[in-house]
Amino acid sequence: MKTQGEIEAAICAGMSRFEQEYMGRGPKDIHAHLIGDLLVVRLQGVLTAAEQHLVTALPAEKGRDLLKQVRAQLIEVARPALESLVQDITGIKPLSLHHDISTLTGEEVVIFTLAEAPLYREAKKK
Repeated sequence: MKTQGEIEAAICAGMSRFEQEYMGRGPKDIHAHLIGDLLVVRLQGVLTAAEQHLVTALPAEKGRDLLKQVRAQLIEVARPALESLVQDITGIKPLSLHHDISTLTGEEVVIFTLAEAPLYREAKKK
């Protein structure tokens, strides 16, 4: 049985691989937080050069909306792979996935609600 930290680290590694393979760029920084039956993944520095250019080249709302639509569609297409990743690591089936991205900061948040809180062992004290 894994510790909470081991689960969170495995989620970070898997989400980072996903970003690299599906989006063409991995995050500059990533953190996962398991809070009961919620899994929150925060990725920073995920916008590609093309996405950054799109956001600055078009009128503000149009570029932002277009980028968010594209990212949302990509996440929906990849949903089965992301849910499988989370279930393989936590042992719990995800019930829902929520996603948003900031075009200003390049920060992305992915939240999974799980069928129940995963079991994990306590980390050994040093």
